[in-house]
Formats: sequence, C-alpha cells, structure tokens
Amino acid sequence: MISPVIDTFDDVCALLADYQQFLSGKAEGTADAYRRTVRHLIGWVAQLPGNNGYFQPRQLTNTAVELYLTHLEQEGLSLSHQARVKSTISNFARFLIEEKGLLQRNPTRGIELPPVPLPSPRALSGEQRSILSSLVKQAEDPRGAALFALGYWAGCRVSEVSWLQMAHTHIDPEKGWLQVGNKEGKVRNIHLLNKAHKALNEYLQATCDIARTYVFISQRSTQLTEEGIYYWFRKLKAQATKDQFPLIQDLTFHDLRYDFAHRAQEAGWSLEKVGRYLGLATTQGALPAFW
Repeated sequence: MISPVIDTFDDVCALLADYQQFLSGKAEGTADAYRRTVRHLIGWVAQLPGNNGYFQPRQLTNTAVELYLTHLEQEGLSLSHQARVKSTISNFARFLIEEKGLLQRNPTRGIELPPVPLPSPRALSGEQRSILSSLVKQAEDPRGAALFALGYWAGCRVSEVSWLQMAHTHIDPEKGWLQVGNKEGKVRNIHLLNKAHKALNEYLQATCDIARTYVFISQRSTQLTEEGIYYWFRKLKAQATKDQFPLIQDLTFHDLRYDFAHRAQEAGWSLEKVGRYLGLATTQGALPAFW
C-alpha cells in the first residue's frame, strides 16, 4: 500500500512498480517507453528548486509539466516526442488520480502543443548520402549499421524496424528476407538487397548469443523502441563535423526510406514494384505525396 506521502527512494520504487502493473494491458515496448519517460520525469521534478531532491505527486503541477516540456524542447527533442511525453504524463496522472488518490487534477489539462508538422520526405543529395554513410562506417557499430541499412537499403519504416521479430527474420550467409508490417497492421515479405543483408547479418552474428523476441535490442530493454531509433539517428548526425552538420541536421529516418524509393526508381524499378516493396498503394502513376 503506497503511503499518501512519498518520502523515500523505496516509496518511489513502490509507486513505479504499481504503475508497471497499471500498464500491464499495453504492449511490452509501449509500457517500457512509458516507464522510462516517467522515471526521467520524476527525477527531473525532484531536482526543481524547493523539492530538495524528493518527488511528491503534488509537485506534478500544470506549471511543472509546462517547464518539463520546455526543457525537452531546449534539449532539441522534436514536437512529436514532446507530444508522446505529454500523453505519457497524462496516463501517469490518471494512475495517480484513479488508482492511488495521490493527485486531484490531471496536470496536462489545458497544455497545448503546436501541431506536429508533417515533413515532406525528400531524396537525399549525393553529399548527404556520403556524409551519412561515412558516419555509420566511422561509428563501427553493427547495430547502428543494420538500422541504417534497413532504412537506406530496404526502405523500412521506423515502426517496422522497431517491431521486427527474430521469428520473421530469415538470414543465411548468401541472402535474406524479412516479414515486416505497415501502419495498418498488414504484413509483407521483402527480399533484402545485398548491402541490407550484409549489415543485418553482421549485427545478428555479433549478438547471436542473446535470446530475444525482437531483432533490435537496447541496453535497457528487450526491444529497441521507435523513440530509441530516433535517438540513435540524432546521435549519429551529431557526430558530423561543423561543416557537415548543417547539411544533415534536418534529415529524419523517414528520409532514408524516401531516398530508397527514389534510388530504386532511378535503378529501373517500376513504380508498382517500388510500391509493393514499400507496402504502398500507387495511384495515377505516382507514389503518395506523403507516406
């Protein structure tokens, strides 16, 4: 039973354990992302002036949430990330209100974020391709190389990479194919081009002793979340030189997918073949304007 007052580290741990039970109906990756966000939020709130390093649910005010979201913006996190964090805080507040009676009002109420803009995907320039490829090579990170390859050489969405399962990954020394899903929950099989196959095979060989459900794992979880992939891509870009960074700073993982489609068409793939490979419907001789 959680005390009405959260005074100790053990109290916070007990609260988080109960919150984990509250999340039991959610997918494992989603629940893990919620827990990590709440842990970070609690630590940040505890360090606010006057809180003396301790967290109390009553400290989770509308003002505190606004300050936290501003902090994330200053850290360079995207509007879409801020929106996900706000949703997580709202969920945690509902737990504190409905399950624990430790909060009277949801602190996210009335907080409005600007609409998340839909960036137009773009084909990369030759220089952008060269910079990203060199950064991946310099990192000497098999997981990062495989993540990049599935976007750049296989046109996968972030969600498809995050939720890719070992049971749906078929790789041998010479070739490989994957079963991936699209936003509507449908699945399709794709045969990997050589460079995507090589990078994924090397990552799997480097982690072959790890039993897991999902292909991509993190240090904290059995599944690398979509936000984890976005974070990896931001870190990759941050390794660019001062002259290189302005050329790639606005690129997203989705741009890798769009560029794959562009290069596939340049290599002679028909529009229908590109659409099938990417899990898209083609209409009037063109790919959807945004996908």
